[in-house]
Amino acid sequence: MNNILAWVILGLIAGAIAKAIYPGYQGGGILATILLGIVGAFVGGTLATFLSTGSLQLTATTFSLPGLFVAVLGALVAIWLWHMINRRAYR
Repeated sequence: MNNILAWVILGLIAGAIAKAIYPGYQGGGILATILLGIVGAFVGGTLATFLSTGSLQLTATTFSLPGLFVAVLGALVAIWLWHMINRRAYR
């Protein structure tokens, strides 16, 4: 149960920071922000593992300051990908 709570807190913090950094309006409420942060933790953790080891593994970051930094970077990538997918869908 503590692990799930840590994921929710990490997701909320990382998603909120990423939404504040990314230009423009993203929409969504608190649940979307948490999900964005959790997806960002997985995207960031996977990219960090790939860049450091050269192998593609689905991993997540830990609840720490470097983990938060990687989760925010992953959430920024997730926001960018979401905008790229939605921009093409509405053309």
